[in-house]
Amino acid sequence: MDGMPRDIPAPATANPLRELTLEQLRRRTSMKWRTYPRDVLPLWVAEMDVPLAEPVARAVRDAVALGDTGYPHGTAYAEALADFAGKRWGWDGLAVERTAIVPDVMLGIVEMLKLVSGPGDAVVVNSPVYPPFYQFVGNMDRKVVEAPLGADGRIDFEVLEDAFARVRKGAARPAYLLCSPHNPTGTVHSAQELASVAALAERYGVRVVADEIHAPVVAAGARFVPYLSVPGGGNGLSLLSASKAWNLAGIKAAVAVAGPDAADDLARLPEEVGHGPSHVGVLAHTAALRDGGAWLDALLAGLDDNRRLLADLLAESLPAVPYEPAEATFLAWLDCRALELGDDPAAVFLERGRVALNSGIPFGTGGAGFVRLNLATSPELITEAVQRMAAALDRH
Repeated sequence: MDGMPRDIPAPATANPLRELTLEQLRRRTSMKWRTYPRDVLPLWVAEMDVPLAEPVARAVRDAVALGDTGYPHGTAYAEALADFAGKRWGWDGLAVERTAIVPDVMLGIVEMLKLVSGPGDAVVVNSPVYPPFYQFVGNMDRKVVEAPLGADGRIDFEVLEDAFARVRKGAARPAYLLCSPHNPTGTVHSAQELASVAALAERYGVRVVADEIHAPVVAAGARFVPYLSVPGGGNGLSLLSASKAWNLAGIKAAVAVAGPDAADDLARLPEEVGHGPSHVGVLAHTAALRDGGAWLDALLAGLDDNRRLLADLLAESLPAVPYEPAEATFLAWLDCRALELGDDPAAVFLERGRVALNSGIPFGTGGAGFVRLNLATSPELITEAVQRMAAALDRH
């Protein structure tokens, strides 16, 4: 790290998670609110139930008023991200000249994997992990190799080294797709853990591509460490975005960042990739990083409250479901195996409780018997969701 994180002021705005009613949310036409019937309470896909931060809304309004809806240009997004990284994470090593804008984090991951691996090569992932890792990697003719997390939800380095050793033998250019912070567990990898990843990757000739989309969404007391900032991380590639922290999935844009030793790789990125992000998205993400800090602080405080609320609700109504509030993301990874609902308890909660959660099965090895619950909503909806989950057990 280039320095300790700067002090962040206390939240100065209202909790965004308390500003919208259920009726207002049901007017939305996005995936979260239109996939299931109206009687289903949706706490699944990673959309937040919040209004846009005013600086973001203003940037979008201004662009529309100007008709400024062409192709993206310039480095303003990367500059704003570099400034944010310095203030929030104490990282002054994000060099704008080693960045590129990409359509979104997953498509950016695809492009980075194209740079450092070839068809048929292996890509190691730590399961259970974000399901699109499997889908996108498979669709680009790479082979997913799992290195499951330990029982504590952290990287198991013996398992990871074994996976690296195996893929090194069977692949010309193996890669490791690191999820940091980890989705779905919310684990924040420590600087020591990330340095150990870098050391293993160097030893076995495995290139690291880090998905750091949830980096701004950390709980009080947790500290996000950028992979590229740790010793040995210089030949890595990272994808970052304001998308998750400011609920901007619908106006896509992300930034690819290369470590000093990976600059030549990023320089081979085809020019047309930079035409893919939404220009309005770039403007919105830039505004979020530059001027949305107070809104983010209020959101993070609200998420901390929701984590504590969920812990209390589960202890009272579903005591067989252990829950330790995560260090990051706005997602809760719930072990429902003791409820004896089979490998897919989300299906039971949906059918009998009319609450939509993510099934753990698509997250890979270690996901069966788990559900993922989206905490980025009002305390009232979290309370109702847990009540519905408990009622589903009575009807099972």
